[in-house]
Amino acid sequence: MTDTAAARSPRATTILVALAAATVVAIGMSSIRGILAPTLLTLILVICANPVRTWLLAKGVPPGLATGSVILVVFGLLATFTYTIVIAFAQFVDMLPDYADEIAQIGTNVGAWLQSLGFGQAQVQSVVSGIDPGNIAGVVTNAIGSIAGITGALVIILTMMILMAADAVYSRTILGQLRSHNPNLVLALGDYASNVRRYMVVTTVLGIAQGALNAIALVVLQVPAALLWGLLAFLCSFIPNIGYFFAIVPPVLFGYLVGGWPTVIAVIVVYGVINAVVQSIIQPRVVGHAVSLSQTITFFSVLFWAVVIGPIGAILAVPLTLMAKTFLVDANPESHWWRPALGPTGETRDMARASEDEAKRDRRGRKKAAPELHAKARRRDAPDITPAG
Repeated sequence: MTDTAAARSPRATTILVALAAATVVAIGMSSIRGILAPTLLTLILVICANPVRTWLLAKGVPPGLATGSVILVVFGLLATFTYTIVIAFAQFVDMLPDYADEIAQIGTNVGAWLQSLGFGQAQVQSVVSGIDPGNIAGVVTNAIGSIAGITGALVIILTMMILMAADAVYSRTILGQLRSHNPNLVLALGDYASNVRRYMVVTTVLGIAQGALNAIALVVLQVPAALLWGLLAFLCSFIPNIGYFFAIVPPVLFGYLVGGWPTVIAVIVVYGVINAVVQSIIQPRVVGHAVSLSQTITFFSVLFWAVVIGPIGAILAVPLTLMAKTFLVDANPESHWWRPALGPTGETRDMARASEDEAKRDRRGRKKAAPELHAKARRRDAPDITPAG
């Protein structure tokens, strides 16, 4: 075996073992998603709410009262929002029978179109059955879950929130003890908490604005259940890259039922403009360097966490991926060279801008020099008409 092969073999083995370990961990996490998903959601909520508790303590509020106030407010908002979504989707299920004939006609048209493309009867029937109002209601009900399941998740969240908030009293002391042994880990955890707070707060505010604008536009377009689709747009704003496509399907469908293709086009244009402005222009500028993940990794993280812990994983994909990056890369100085591969850092952006500016200067220099070069070429290629002798 050559020296090169000997050097590569341990690294390849390490990579394979790491992938195998990650697979085992992911399968284990998926098996306990019922308790893991609400626990991780609670952790992110506590991280986001902790500055409020710190501010109350600075104002002289007793520690117990400050902690309890933040817990009650955060849990109250979460519970209200959860049950608002449940009630809204229950109204959506009740509304489906009113449009049963129109939806069935859409299924018939889709089936005829698929048959004209050469699809078999079994494939067409499978697609058409999915458009049936009864099946749609079943899919929505399964996606939301039972009232008992939601109540159980909220109980876990409330309990974990109380316990995490109580443990947070000792967080500064614990971090101080860890700093003497592993300062890089403490620094990485501090950056993670700050970045997650910024990302979640900004995404929440912009999601509220996005959902409100969408709901107002749908009311103007007379699309049924506009408030429900506004809530859906707000919830999907936390899902990077693909949340927009989930949010737009129901209003497009009901827009077609009540207004035909003109309403469909109007809904697509409105959603496209609002989504482009909020998620493609405003959010990246405000969040800044808080999320240093490439678009490819962000999209994969949505798929990965959704498979591992369910719908909550899709919503928390960015914070959870940043958590893994914190422990595996940021807390280990020897792994910092991986940062540019995971996403554009500040240094990467500066180097890209400098390279682009240099390329522009080169193009301008070549453009200015082009006339002079052409003149020299013409003088060189011109025939010599100087008289002989």
